[in-house]
Amino acid sequence: MRFLFTFLLGLFVSSSFAQELALVRKDKKFGYLDTKGTMAIAPTYDKAGSFSNGLAAVLVDRKWGFINAKGEIVIEPRFDNAKGFSDGLALVMTNKQWQYIDKSGQVAELPQSDKLYDFEHGYAFIRRGDKIGLIDAKGTTVIEPTYEEIKPLVSGLAKVRKDGKWGVVTPNGSVYTSVEYDGIDISNNGIIIANKGSIFGVIGKDKQFKPVEGATKVWAFLDDETITYARKDNKLGFINTQGNWIIEPRFEKARAFRNGLAPVYIDKKWGYVNAKGEMAIEPQYKDAEIFSKDGLAPVKIDKLWGFINTEGELLIEDKYGISVALLGFLTGGDEKGFINGLARVKHNKMWGFIDTRGQVLGNEWFDNAEPFEKAN
Repeated sequence: MRFLFTFLLGLFVSSSFAQELALVRKDKKFGYLDTKGTMAIAPTYDKAGSFSNGLAAVLVDRKWGFINAKGEIVIEPRFDNAKGFSDGLALVMTNKQWQYIDKSGQVAELPQSDKLYDFEHGYAFIRRGDKIGLIDAKGTTVIEPTYEEIKPLVSGLAKVRKDGKWGVVTPNGSVYTSVEYDGIDISNNGIIIANKGSIFGVIGKDKQFKPVEGATKVWAFLDDETITYARKDNKLGFINTQGNWIIEPRFEKARAFRNGLAPVYIDKKWGYVNAKGEMAIEPQYKDAEIFSKDGLAPVKIDKLWGFINTEGELLIEDKYGISVALLGFLTGGDEKGFINGLARVKHNKMWGFIDTRGQVLGNEWFDNAEPFEKAN
């Protein structure tokens, strides 16, 4: 019992000190900012990528190599191009040829493929001719190249296309839903959105297709949310995971639920509706995004964005841009707003981060900035 307590304490301590770094550009050079606002790695690189799998690709003297979170070169710059690590492997180019390397910089021997793809969630595509399959990071072919198209895994499932129809398989190639649909979208909560022609429905854990009455479009569920938005008769409303309407379609536009609220557009203004269909925050904004897990949402009042809480109180003044910067070849996704207590924003043509009190991280702005990524 004492050993277990010590182990859990050590695990808590190590996770508490997990470092996150953001790729930033200052004075035409790239470096890395930590979540305290300190330049953990000084801006010295002509080009660089965000951290992934504990390493980041950097350009040194026109060659690409990799550094660790301390800024130490761990794989010497010798490549003509490089992508980020995932599952212990990265794609690098030498003499116009792409190949996989491991974290020691050694070439990894994997099955032959007509084109090489990045690993994601433990798997990478493998192509032979016009057919696609999957391999794992050990080099095992888990799905032979038999499909016309495979999409990256979501919630442990991958959608596949064959003979012009879509279905869903598990990573070992087992059929989860038969290849019979005209479209499929897998949600992070495991619920599948599918359509047969103009008929849209949901596929739950029972793997049965249940049409959503009258729906002409259904969007995937966000994260582990149990409500998503759908269109009927050119209006948007909301359904649950069983495919039942819980808020009748009456909105011109809508976005996903989070923290019990969803942005909706009515009479040329955005507001927020709750799960009962009641207007929790009256339509008053030019634009509005979903709430973050921190309980704040970006809203556009005039030309710029501020942040409100779930009560509709403006906690951070509307003076920012929130569009994605996209300066590196790796990004943390396109979610706008707060992530783990920090939001990436634009102010006076410069990029930086603010906390939930509106304080500028490190009191510093940059030419560009990417989202924070785990660096160790």
